[in-house]
Amino acid sequence: MARGAEKTKGHPADAASGLSTYLRARRAQITPEQAGLGTAPGLRRTPGLRREELATLAGISIDYYVRLERGKETRPSPSVVDALARALCLDAYEHNHLRELAARAVYVAEPPPAPGRAVRPQLPMLLESVRPNPAYVVSRTLDLLAWNAGALRLFAGLDDWPPQKRNFGRYVFLHPLAREVLDDWDEQARACVARLRALAGTEPDAPDLAELVDELLTQSRDFADLWNRFDVKPHAPDPKTFHHPDVGDLRLGYESMPLEHSPKQRFVIFFAEPGGPDHDKLVLLDSEPGEPRLRRAVTEQSLRG
Repeated sequence: MARGAEKTKGHPADAASGLSTYLRARRAQITPEQAGLGTAPGLRRTPGLRREELATLAGISIDYYVRLERGKETRPSPSVVDALARALCLDAYEHNHLRELAARAVYVAEPPPAPGRAVRPQLPMLLESVRPNPAYVVSRTLDLLAWNAGALRLFAGLDDWPPQKRNFGRYVFLHPLAREVLDDWDEQARACVARLRALAGTEPDAPDLAELVDELLTQSRDFADLWNRFDVKPHAPDPKTFHHPDVGDLRLGYESMPLEHSPKQRFVIFFAEPGGPDHDKLVLLDSEPGEPRLRRAVTEQSLRG
């Protein structure tokens, strides 16, 4: 059976393009020194590694590698994929992403419909039970699906937008307060793009993803620059610092975990040690808007500080 006839479903051309584009992007980002080749004499016209250099490092022919980059070859063996990952100095997460792209290039089923925005009835109760810790449920495209009071207020200004517009990628790149509120804005921005880029590798035809990415590409140069790096590394599990306009600076622990029985939704929670100043500020954020005790407590904290 001819290879073309084997792919009777899906979009193999798009799948092969995902693999070849990722290989080109990563090759352009690794230097000969990083790959262990040493400093080459003279001026290099090619950013990163040359095709022949990468092929040599991976132990494959230059002709075969060129076919991979051009999408003409869509069946790299697992050993070739692993060799390319080593040559490109990919970490474990990036290596796994390359494997997923290679598997998808062989055969792609018709993409399933995008998951809905509904959350299971138990989840709002769970969100309420962890107050005053800010917690929320987020979709695979970073849409905010459910939240408790503190979570919405922690990201100052997010509640200015209607629920359907609340998306953390949109907040990071388009909301005017995001760079002031998020102490590690650069890392948050990189991680948002990485999550969307990883999703694009496995669901490139998803309409909801395409709509969000098109919006951000059009409205944010920073997003466009990061998008073209093809980085797929997730968030680092480090504490997060917020510069909040109402309660001041907070340094919070952070956990994000997938939800069973809720396709591609994640539960995210921020927390601080009870009795400490950061936990006291979480209690303030958890208060109802406009409550006299919130305004009074913020004033008292500022006087004590």
